[in-house]
Amino acid sequence: MKVTIENKKGLNKDIKVFIDKKTIDSYLEEKYEEVKNTVTLKGFRPGKVPKEILKKQFGQAIYGEVLDKVLKDTSTKALKENKIKPAGQPKIDLKTYGEDKDLEYIISVTELPSIDIKVLNNIKFDEYKVKIDPREADKRIKEIANSQKNFQDVDPAKVANEGDLVVFDYKATVDGKEFKGNEGKNTQLELGKDLFIKGFDKQLIKSKKDEEVKVEVKLPENFPEKDLIGKNAVFICKIIAVKKPKETIVDDEFAKNLGAKDLKDLKNLISKQINEEYKNSLDQLSNKKILDEIDKIKLDEIPENLKEQEIKILSGGMKEEEINKNKKDLEKKAVKRIKTGLILNEFGEQNKINVTEQEMQAEIQKQLRMMPGQEKMLQEYYQNNPQVLGNLRGQLYEEKILKEIKLKAKSNLKEISKEEAEKLLKEENERHMKEHHNHDHGESENKKTASEKKSTIAKKSKTTTKKSEKSKKISKK
Repeated sequence: MKVTIENKKGLNKDIKVFIDKKTIDSYLEEKYEEVKNTVTLKGFRPGKVPKEILKKQFGQAIYGEVLDKVLKDTSTKALKENKIKPAGQPKIDLKTYGEDKDLEYIISVTELPSIDIKVLNNIKFDEYKVKIDPREADKRIKEIANSQKNFQDVDPAKVANEGDLVVFDYKATVDGKEFKGNEGKNTQLELGKDLFIKGFDKQLIKSKKDEEVKVEVKLPENFPEKDLIGKNAVFICKIIAVKKPKETIVDDEFAKNLGAKDLKDLKNLISKQINEEYKNSLDQLSNKKILDEIDKIKLDEIPENLKEQEIKILSGGMKEEEINKNKKDLEKKAVKRIKTGLILNEFGEQNKINVTEQEMQAEIQKQLRMMPGQEKMLQEYYQNNPQVLGNLRGQLYEEKILKEIKLKAKSNLKEISKEEAEKLLKEENERHMKEHHNHDHGESENKKTASEKKSTIAKKSKTTTKKSEKSKKISKK
């Protein structure tokens, strides 16, 4: 194989590849042997069909498949040996080809620009540690204690008030008639929360054990029996017990029930938990700073084909008039995204960063845990939308890259208070909302961020060919 680089214009190159007839013949011989052992023709034993017969019947199809294989093998090798990373799909233009001929073709390719990632080591960014006031942990523990109310039986003569727990059996009717699901046993209601049917709680106030209370309510819109929605229902409630809330004592025993060693350990754990809650959001601020610094890095040239693709994605859903009006803004945003993606991906490749299947599954399981009761729906969504999985992989890839950049870059650790953290996050949220409002020009749902560039810029490109004739697949008889 002889490779010559021609017509080099910036990132665009034409690569001439020459394969001599002898090499093509060796590919053909290998293919004829393969076909001879698999094809069955009348009058010949398996594996004994003469090459001349095979050539007469399948010659054109065999040459077509061999040509495809030679083009794939040699074009990939030519790009690799010349250290050319294609930005998009290279095109192949056949110049000379055919049986008993040498093969000559041109690869037209736009390559990715060379990137010096050493500059990333000089990036400066702020990291944050939130100093949690001990009173914040005490406040969170008190909230936990209040949410874990314990109720205890009281003197049967005492009546139920707001905040008490009432246990009762009931039987309901609409227009004097019973209906499906009209009975309930040992129903528990914490009065004042109005969680059963709107207005139900109030009518149980001042009730007491062994009393029978008549409750009249309008059945809600989410009532299971659709034909009864909005109708007035009468509930005859037999009060089984009235229970008063018992104050939860915050002590070592309480802490142990929550998985801590003692109360002191619980406070430390809660402080760390609060800090972690802020840390996740503040880490995003650090990442944003790094991405802003990456945007300042200059690249000599951006591949035009990638720019065009990105503008097409950004302008999805826009009318032509709107596209023309926002052309400069779209180009600027497209260049920023491509540049960020190229730099991050180059860093990822040089540092051998990849997202494993285990990491993908762990992230999916994490998301499933965040949507209790909707796990099956989310799993089916991922299964039916490979693009969503690709985007998720891209996000994890970017996160791993940014984490590695942080280890190599120069960080400035700032210890801030909870109030300062909230102020920072509020300002960032307001800035983001303003930016979103200013730049929301109807971008399509499938627009790509820098994190998704691994699937668009970094993946190995396939080649497309221009042939003067179509090849037929071998038909086995």
